[in-house]
Amino acid sequence: MWLPLIGLLVGLIIGSLFSVTIPIEYARYTALAILAALDSVFGALRADMEGQYDNLVFVSGFTVNAVLAALLTFLGDRLGVELYYAAIVAFGVRMFNNLAIIRRLLVARARVWWRGQKATW
Repeated sequence: MWLPLIGLLVGLIIGSLFSVTIPIEYARYTALAILAALDSVFGALRADMEGQYDNLVFVSGFTVNAVLAALLTFLGDRLGVELYYAAIVAFGVRMFNNLAIIRRLLVARARVWWRGQKATW
């Protein structure tokens, strides 16, 4: 359950310890990779809390999202159109939707805990 969050935390710690500069040409690709990763982590956390987590779905979703976002960005660069905005909007909407559902599940669990009953996801 906590494996994706632990991986994210370890990645953030490693990233803060080492100084990495990214060329400006790759800034959009990097931003989309981070959004794809966060979207996948929040989606995995939500699925786990709902009892529907599947590692194959997580890994394949992360891979397909990252590849599609990179292809949109690359195609947009070649055409001179900002196509990566579509991926930013899609990942952003899904992330906020997943976070809202996670928050509701946590609030429901806290209410059950507060009443002294056994909580289930």
